[in-house]
Amino acid sequence: MNLSVEYLVANEWQRWSDKPPRLICPLDGGLTNRSFLIDTDGKKLVLRINASNSQALDLNRVAEAEALQQASPRDLCAPLVYVDPDQRYLLTEFVDGAPLEIDQPQTIAQLAQLLRQIHQLPPISVHLDIAEKASRYWQSIDRSSEFFPALARLHLLMEPQLNQISTCPENDRLCHNDLLPGNLLQDMSGQLRAIDWEYAACGDPFFDLATVTVGYDLERQQQRALLTEYFLRPAREADLQWLDHWKRIYRYVSVLWYAIQLSHSLGNTSPQIERSALYAEITQLLSSFY
Repeated sequence: MNLSVEYLVANEWQRWSDKPPRLICPLDGGLTNRSFLIDTDGKKLVLRINASNSQALDLNRVAEAEALQQASPRDLCAPLVYVDPDQRYLLTEFVDGAPLEIDQPQTIAQLAQLLRQIHQLPPISVHLDIAEKASRYWQSIDRSSEFFPALARLHLLMEPQLNQISTCPENDRLCHNDLLPGNLLQDMSGQLRAIDWEYAACGDPFFDLATVTVGYDLERQQQRALLTEYFLRPAREADLQWLDHWKRIYRYVSVLWYAIQLSHSLGNTSPQIERSALYAEITQLLSSFY
């Protein structure tokens, strides 16, 4: 069933509002789900309808709800309003803000502080096993795609690295696992918040650090500053080397994610990424091994 926002607003509003809501407009920016801005008695909410390919993308809606329940009281996210028990949709408060721009040293410090605060939240019940996630992604990719032979070569090179990652419970922290620029909003008061927690799970904090490093294309000096602010001590060379390791893993998992999107798209292109861009990223990752 292709769930419509009109149906939810007309038929299920009593679950999360005292008065009938009003649909304002669809929201752009989501790569998987459909989101809409609605008004409930003067209060703006975001209603997100979950993607039909959530299972293929390994999205855990229970983990997301647990993480939001931890982050909401601490103003680290868009405050949670309602979670559909059938995992069809979710509502949060609307955050009026803009994506964080890394243009000043203090913004790196602010980003590092947010990461620390997220990683200090109580753990949730779901653990992220990167090797297992990559394996599930791998099984969902169309083997007939023109980029598959190159991706298969990359897969062989990445598998040993994925299997070597430490999964010691003492290293686990609650992580967002998708802290790209579009998911980091600075509200009108200057508070930095993370949105879109659908990949949240307990895991190695370096995955979040690698995500923001790649997402913002941080230079080496900025990477060092981020680690220094995050650890509240000077960054060590071992820290930077471990960050490099996780950057490669993050990029590989991202390639698999986009390959799934293309495998399930109907046309020759996907709105998220061009096939040529995906192939270029696979080629660049392959070259990093030689």
